[in-house]
Amino acid sequence: MFGDMMGMMGKLKETQQKVEATKKRLDTVSLEESAPEGLVKVVITANRTIKEIQIDERLLNDIEQLEDYLILTVNKAIEKATQVNESELAAVAKAGMPNIPGMDNLFK
Repeated sequence: MFGDMMGMMGKLKETQQKVEATKKRLDTVSLEESAPEGLVKVVITANRTIKEIQIDERLLNDIEQLEDYLILTVNKAIEKATQVNESELAAVAKAGMPNIPGMDNLFK
């Protein structure tokens, strides 16, 4: 019994290390989202850190439209980064989980 428990604890610790390594790797994964007509472009990491925002000069004279495009594009970039982040971390966690009855349902 203790052998199984120690094995599970070791596997959980290994999985935790893999999750941390994946989080660090996701800092290097860049995603790009653009507004219609490419007037605003946002570059974000898979850990949801905005790295770059580009704004077309045509929007500089219309603050309201600029704000709308920024909000739209940043929100879409965050959504995309969140999807990548969650799927990557879930895959690592699922691969490293010990075989505990009923736990399979958590990752479906």
